[in-house]
Amino acid sequence: MKLAGFNEYGAIKVVAVRTPQAAYQSDAKIKDEWQTLRFHEAPKLAPAIVEHETFLGMLKAGGAEVLSLPGDDSLTLDSIYARDALLVSPKGLILCNMGRASRNNEPQINAHFLNKHGFPLLGRIEKPGTIEGGDLIWLDATKLAVGQGPRTNAEGIRQLQELLGDEVEVHVVSLPAPDHPDDVFHLMSMISPLDRDLALIYRPLMPDSFLNWLTGLGISFVEVPEEEFIPMGCNVLAVGPRDTLMLDRLPLTKARLEAAGCRVQTYVGDEISRKGEGGPTCLTRPLVRE
Repeated sequence: MKLAGFNEYGAIKVVAVRTPQAAYQSDAKIKDEWQTLRFHEAPKLAPAIVEHETFLGMLKAGGAEVLSLPGDDSLTLDSIYARDALLVSPKGLILCNMGRASRNNEPQINAHFLNKHGFPLLGRIEKPGTIEGGDLIWLDATKLAVGQGPRTNAEGIRQLQELLGDEVEVHVVSLPAPDHPDDVFHLMSMISPLDRDLALIYRPLMPDSFLNWLTGLGISFVEVPEEEFIPMGCNVLAVGPRDTLMLDRLPLTKARLEAAGCRVQTYVGDEISRKGEGGPTCLTRPLVRE
């Protein structure tokens, strides 16, 4: 199957996910891992399954084909956040070398599954390079923003540029350090594209050089209010142009999105999102967009 739609806002046609059954697996596994992985609380498996099924129902209702990535004993609870282990590119999938070492079995498992479903493989990021999918945002097929920070380093970005070739402009964005070295702060923690000319941002953390680059591309902004940034107000998945899916209980951000002409659907994500700090963009690896 040909990868297509190199942006973050076109209608999702094919998306990969990993269910709680495959990632969390059992109450015993959750108990063993949640503190080490710095989840806020131990997720509850049964309600996590219900939340995820509802979330997938929203994706399917929008016309997306959903591919469920397999489980494996080597995977951790983090593997529910399917975006991070693989990168999509016009030439094929790229396997990440994860900034969190405990996740480094995911790329090969995910790539093997998707390759069997017809998705071509381009290459992989090798040590000492690191890169994670949450740090990459396609603006279009020739323009890519990449966050350089705790999970994606300069060598990983250099290897990525080499794989993509000179036809792709890679704009590097410096990211702030998280409060704890094992915590995550991805580029998509502070920006979510909504349409060709609109993005949701948390302005206080956006470097001026990045804002200027986006503005130069004709992109305007909806801003997440201070009080809704930590609860993941900036983590919003566009399932189509100005057609969005976000966590519930973020009323100010929801109202601002709607004022900008966006359709907003919300889901309950207490077990699959809030406890592990992974919103709807983290839960999904879009493979084909319009």
